[in-house]
Amino acid sequence: MADDQQEPMPGMIGALGDAVEPVSTVEPFAHGDSFPPTHGVRSAYDQELAEIKDNVLRMGSQVEIQIRAAISALTAHDAEAALHVIIEDRQVNELQRKVTAMIAAVIATQNPVARDLRYLLTLDHVSYELERMGDHAGSVAKQARKLAPHPPLKDYVLLPELGERVADLVAGIIRALIDVDQARAREVAALDDEVDDLYHRIFDEVLELMREDPANVDPGTRILFASHYLERIGDRVTNIAEDIVFLSTGEVEDLNP
Repeated sequence: MADDQQEPMPGMIGALGDAVEPVSTVEPFAHGDSFPPTHGVRSAYDQELAEIKDNVLRMGSQVEIQIRAAISALTAHDAEAALHVIIEDRQVNELQRKVTAMIAAVIATQNPVARDLRYLLTLDHVSYELERMGDHAGSVAKQARKLAPHPPLKDYVLLPELGERVADLVAGIIRALIDVDQARAREVAALDDEVDDLYHRIFDEVLELMREDPANVDPGTRILFASHYLERIGDRVTNIAEDIVFLSTGEVEDLNP
């Protein structure tokens, strides 16, 4: 999915959200609970849930790799490496389609209720957010590819640092998801403020460089585009943190108002 396309509502969330029991009637996950939940003799069902979770975690790992690779291509002026990041985004897309199909099949054949249904719908939403992060990483790589032949504008300002911070956030939120650790999820979401601060510093400094010399307008614009995509990844990390808090507590919270 290209970044400039209109974002659809997440598939299973939009279609099945009304079927979920009210929060007050569903026991939330506690930190340390089995994740995914286990059901004794329902081993085949448990294996399906575990496979869905594993694919979501693979998506998260791949997205982190893609962000770091895009920033590495930028700083190395490596257009071929940037192109590789763009091409590899298809892996994240394939995993997202697989996760959505598996969730739909489990809901259709196993009729999950209560915590299981909330768990599945949450993973569907997480996979959606990760797929969009992968798109953003690919868009950063597109800007890196176009910047590669030219001298860096002031070492790309703070863009490499922003990329590393965002990749760290993705790694942190995936660790929180593994254990449904709401405390860790809140910590990661709070770090998005640092991402926002870096983004605004980049924006202000690049604008000043563009005012000083018209030759800086083209590379400056590409740096601004790339920094915007990275900032959006930080916002999506916060969305996943809110999903983890919901799984853990049963409460819907806005972690970054």
